[in-house]
Amino acid sequence: MVSMKVQYNGDLRCTATHIKSGNQVITDAPTDNNGKGEAFSPTDLLCTSLSTCMMTLMGIAANSKEIQLGQIDADIEKIMGSDPRRVSGINIQFRIQSLGYTDREKDILKNAALTCPVAKSIHPDIALGIDFQFV
Repeated sequence: MVSMKVQYNGDLRCTATHIKSGNQVITDAPTDNNGKGEAFSPTDLLCTSLSTCMMTLMGIAANSKEIQLGQIDADIEKIMGSDPRRVSGINIQFRIQSLGYTDREKDILKNAALTCPVAKSIHPDIALGIDFQFV
């Protein structure tokens, strides 16, 4: 069964549609690769997918362990390599609203994030810098 559909719109822009919900994501080539940089690039989405997957798994773990989860924000840095052009590193800094978590609860949340399906799908040659700040 098809889950997503993608259409090339021209000018290095694509529209991806999630079939079940109808939600759409537009991608654009970045300015350093002949694009306009007016939307997420495919490599931006790779890094964003990692971050949102990690947050989602923290939420699942919190629900299953009855841990109240506060606000989570993340800053993402994408590092591009060349020869071949590819994502060579992803740095994510999570800021998790501290609700008086024990060290064990912090470890549960961190472990859940680090074992998300996207993290497990990232090639080992991509350097990951993941930082968790409980603030």
